[in-house]
Amino acid sequence: MRSAPLNGFCVKVRHNNCLKGKRDLQGNPIEPPRRTRFIDVVDKTIRVGRKFGLIDPARLDKEVLLNEAVEATGLDDFGDRWFEGPFEALLSSVKHEARLNAAGDLSAMKQFHHILRDRLYAQMWFKRHPEILARPLKNPVVIVGPMRSGTTRLHRMLASDQRFAYLRSFETISPVPRPDFEQVLEGEKEDFRPKLAARIMKIARLANPRTLSIHPTGPYEPEEELGLLVSSMWSMKHDAQWHVPSYARWCDGVSAVPAYRHMADLLRLIGWSQQESSLRPWILKTPQHMLDLPALLEVFPDARLIFTHRDPQQVVGSAASLAWNQTIIYSDDVDVERTGRFWFDKTAQMVERMRAARDAIPEERMIDVQYDDMETDWRSTMERVYRFLDLDMAPALSGMEDYLARSAELKRTPHQYSLEEFGLAKDQVYERFSDYISTYRVPVENGMTPPRQQMRK
Repeated sequence: MRSAPLNGFCVKVRHNNCLKGKRDLQGNPIEPPRRTRFIDVVDKTIRVGRKFGLIDPARLDKEVLLNEAVEATGLDDFGDRWFEGPFEALLSSVKHEARLNAAGDLSAMKQFHHILRDRLYAQMWFKRHPEILARPLKNPVVIVGPMRSGTTRLHRMLASDQRFAYLRSFETISPVPRPDFEQVLEGEKEDFRPKLAARIMKIARLANPRTLSIHPTGPYEPEEELGLLVSSMWSMKHDAQWHVPSYARWCDGVSAVPAYRHMADLLRLIGWSQQESSLRPWILKTPQHMLDLPALLEVFPDARLIFTHRDPQQVVGSAASLAWNQTIIYSDDVDVERTGRFWFDKTAQMVERMRAARDAIPEERMIDVQYDDMETDWRSTMERVYRFLDLDMAPALSGMEDYLARSAELKRTPHQYSLEEFGLAKDQVYERFSDYISTYRVPVENGMTPPRQQMRK
């Protein structure tokens, strides 16, 4: 381990020995980016505040966190207590493996409080308005693909079609309205959640200015439902935020059906809060579905599935970069090689579980979309998607074009990353994913496309 200077501060970063002194073809060092000075200032401030008793230490204890949420809201019904299982596994992993810094453990405590409070408010709304849980969720269109495989672009293009319902970013951050939301519906108050989301995004960009290039968004942009699964303390969002391998292993052996049932109820609540017609099918997407297809299909048995595919070396490198850029915010002890290895294995696991689950899905309910096809000819690719959905694309075309123009403005600079930064090599990725590449005819580097063959499930 070495201590890397950063704008006058020091951050401990574990570097793989094979990376030391290595440079790319342009002569730049092969190593992932370091975090910003902003986080070091925040972390130091919290430590000083705790030293002088001005800031309470973070208590990452389940009963303490549950009781604090009850006291804060005056409510005590958390709904299905299944979530306590993954919550206990996650807390244990955070405490014993994540090695959070002061900013990290304070952030974790705030995050858990927000989730638990929302669970209490959700049950309040279900009791206050029983009709919410009666809302149908018919024929959702679910985009399923690995992290960084173009799911966001496809999701937002479909969301630009007014025939579909979708989550907005502030609703995945805060899916549950506050108790005074009826006044918002009556026009007497303004919904505070978009403002809260804007503040959170501003802080996130200060903590890591690469946020915009990795995942460009805004409070009202269409967003994935990962936050709704996080409401059950479930999802690999935690893997991308903290080093929690024992939590990931715990989740591997557990059915996610209860988490998806709660997600469905939150979708009903969000649809109600949007005053959205329940006849419009939802557009959903999150890479988590790659791991949980049986649970997804049990809860949404009439879902139509769009599978996305991308060159695995791009997926693995981009996923590792995304996780790295988050974990270095919350911990001062982050290992480059460990991050690369984890997301190499995680991506392989996602592909394996997706492929196993596809065997039980009728052909007419799914379609495959290549990332490269969206890059080279998005219009023809989307026409094929719309034929699959049995819809005319013409009414949606202008909305898609508007999104693409807006997306270019949001992104500003491309996301820069490489496998080499994380101690990985393209050959080892291609070797491990060779059957996946061949089965789904995934175009790979240098324009090479595997031989055409009959598409298998």
